[in-house]
Order: sequence, then structure tokens, then C-alpha cells
Amino acid sequence: MKARLSLLLGSVSAALVAFVLTSPHVVAADKVDPVADAEAFQNFFFQKFPNVKHEDFVNGPYSMNEDMKRQWQEKEEFPPYEFALDAGKEMFSTPFKNGKTYADCFPNGGIGIRQNYPYFDENEGKVVTLELALNRCREANGEAPYSYVKDEMASLTAYMAFTSRGKPMDIRIPDDPRALAAFENGKRYFYTRRGQMNFSCASCHVQSPGERIRAEILAPALGIVNAMPIYRSEWSGMGTTSRRFVTCNSQTRAVPLEPQSDEYRDVEYFLSYVANGLPISGPGARP
Repeated sequence: MKARLSLLLGSVSAALVAFVLTSPHVVAADKVDPVADAEAFQNFFFQKFPNVKHEDFVNGPYSMNEDMKRQWQEKEEFPPYEFALDAGKEMFSTPFKNGKTYADCFPNGGIGIRQNYPYFDENEGKVVTLELALNRCREANGEAPYSYVKDEMASLTAYMAFTSRGKPMDIRIPDDPRALAAFENGKRYFYTRRGQMNFSCASCHVQSPGERIRAEILAPALGIVNAMPIYRSEWSGMGTTSRRFVTCNSQTRAVPLEPQSDEYRDVEYFLSYVANGLPISGPGARP
């Protein structure tokens, strides 16, 4: 295991250097250019995996391995997240104690809007994720917030993602220095090494997608949030985007942040923006 990790760590730096060198737009440290960053990010994966259809990157490890993809497609006939979809649909339509529903809190009644989250709230000056917006909706209507990592939130977001399936991710960054700072903060968090294993998010999901770490085939970072929330066999259940971030930190022996912390919201903003144009595929299923 130590030898495998050493090889992985040793090759990470080379890959990230290659990413910068092959990027058509290298952004100066003092200039934030999300458009150029997204173009470079997508082109890196398109060039690294020329045989993967662009829209398939949202299917994570299944886009990297033909045998796994075939097994997953067979499993999709009776998907393991189906129970969460049913529960989420019922929860979404069930009135709060005051008679209102989630539909009263969202544009278009909350249907087909997953591709627009997270967004930057110019009044608040911060990123608002779908999970955060759902809990704010609950609290505004006199209900207790749900845990960001438990089944209720996963079921609600699973249903809302399902109503957006196939729609291209469409994240906006307004001309606001605070929004640009949030994007840059998310990018910085994504590439920063941390924890006892000295891994960054990019160590696994930029350097090594398609490779195995233990029994797991690593997913590409491109489109990784398009499939959220996900059913994981490892969890024997559903997980939210928040749960995935917390778990990734734990697996690299870093100290996880609080779910929906500014850093996690910003890194979700970054990953969602650079996936613009790729379809929503959530809820997803992973080994």
C-alpha cells in the first residue's frame, strides 16, 4: 500500500505541471479568469481521455472502464437509488405544518433547477448550494433543518436532480469581486494538499481518474458533482455532496470541515462551474 501511495504521490506533481503547461490559458496568480479556467479544465480531460464522450464524464468511474460501465448500465434497470427518489418526491410534495411546501421556496416550483445550483447570492455575498437552500426553506417555514449528510437531504436532492436530468450544468459567476474570490477560493481548496497523506482533491481526481486506489476506481473531477447525490455500495445507502466532501477528507486523513462550510461551498461552486455544459446525471450510483 505504501509503495502504491508513493508512486501516486510521485506522479501527481508531474501531472499537475503537465496540466498547467498544456492549458491554453495560464492565468496569472493575481488574475481570476473562470472562463479560461473552465476551458483549460475541460480540455485537460478531453485530451487525456480522447475516447470518452464528453457527456460521459458525468458518469464517473463508469466512463473510465468498459466492464464497469456495462455492469452499471444493467444495474440502472433497477437502480439502487430508486427508494430515495420515491421518498424524495413524497417529501418534496408534503406540506410543512404551515401548509407551504418546498415548491414555494424555489423558482419554477423547484422542478428542473438543479443545474443552476450552487449560485452566488449577491445580497449575502456567499455561495448558496441546493442543500443549504433546502434547509433555509425548511427553517423559513418553521421546520427543523435536516442533517447535511443523512438520508432525508439525500432523498430531497435526489428527486430535484432527477427532474433536471440531461439539462446542462449552467452555473453563473456574476461580475462581483466576491464571486470571483469564492471561485478562486474553491479552486485553491481543490488543489491544496492536506492531511497525513498529503493529498489534494486533484491528486486523485485530476491525476489518477480511471486508476485504482485500493478497490476503488477513481472518478474524474470533470462532472463529478453532476451526479450528486449518489448511492454508494461502500455506504450501503445514499450520500449528499456534503457527505462526499467529508468522506474524501477523512479518507486522506485530513480533518473534515463542517458540512456547508464556506470552503466546501466554494469548492462545489468551482467544480460545478468548470462542468458547465455537461448534463446533470444525478442521482448517481457508485461502487
